[in-house]
Amino acid sequence: MTKHRCGWCIGDALYEAYHDQEWGVPIYDDATIFEFLILETFQAGLSWITVLRKRENFKKAFDNFNYKKIANYKQPKIDSLLQDAGIIRNKLKIHATVSNAQAFIKIQDEFGSFSKYIWAFVDHKPIKNKIKNYKDAPATTAISDALSKDLKKRGFKFVGSTVIYAHMQATGMVNDHEINCFRYNEV
Repeated sequence: MTKHRCGWCIGDALYEAYHDQEWGVPIYDDATIFEFLILETFQAGLSWITVLRKRENFKKAFDNFNYKKIANYKQPKIDSLLQDAGIIRNKLKIHATVSNAQAFIKIQDEFGSFSKYIWAFVDHKPIKNKIKNYKDAPATTAISDALSKDLKKRGFKFVGSTVIYAHMQATGMVNDHEINCFRYNEV
């Protein structure tokens, strides 16, 4: 019997695996939250599958998404990233990743963890939406607006409300699996 999946991932094995194993699973680990934040910021203006196909390259290029290392990147490392054909070579996004890592650490210092900070926006538990068709899922919400605004105030870049809502979906802060998707009740 074929499992019903959300329509957005159908037809691509990498997309389906990501959907089946990761998308919408609540993440409380700071390192993984940071990885998704980097990937989402690079995705801004592009399709998620483009980023997903380059994920391993990003992982290698950005020191396994180690935010402490990234926060200390100097110009020679940034220059090497700009030459790395395996990633999305957007100068502004690469610079934003470095400053976002620095801002990420400041939030950890203030709240004890980035997870505590970000999950407070949803009262520390996932919001379970009732989406019948993925096309009906919102691109932004009042919560993603507030979170985006607060992150920007704290120095983050490329964290508009749409990027932040996608991040919330990916990290399980909101469950936007279609209600007839086999993952809807699993996550």
